[in-house]
Amino acid sequence: MPAFYTIDRERELVLSSGSGILTQEDVSNHMERLSTDPDFDPNFSQVLDFTNVTAVEIRPDDIRRLAERNIFSSHSRRAFVVKDDLHFGLARMYEIYRELHGEMGIRVFRNFDDAMNWILAGEAAP
Repeated sequence: MPAFYTIDRERELVLSSGSGILTQEDVSNHMERLSTDPDFDPNFSQVLDFTNVTAVEIRPDDIRRLAERNIFSSHSRRAFVVKDDLHFGLARMYEIYRELHGEMGIRVFRNFDDAMNWILAGEAAP
């Protein structure tokens, strides 16, 4: 899956997006590239736009393993934007696993504008 990100230092925001088939390896590689970017700050917020993902080849165990590693602060706001019920469920699964690790600032949206409004609300996650 082609995965991209842009770091907006002024808004303290990472915009991530992908298209095509999403795999566990794609997500892990994206996290690795982002975490080593000199402009990345773990306190930034993130919007992950998955609306152009056509298929997901990630099992529930993969999601659990991905959720065990976090490159963002537990106070960062992170919003997933998805287009269908399957992707919504998988993103919610990730959200729940992260909540079990004490991270309460992840939400799943079906609309990019709603996600951005929530991210830019300016309030720190609980």
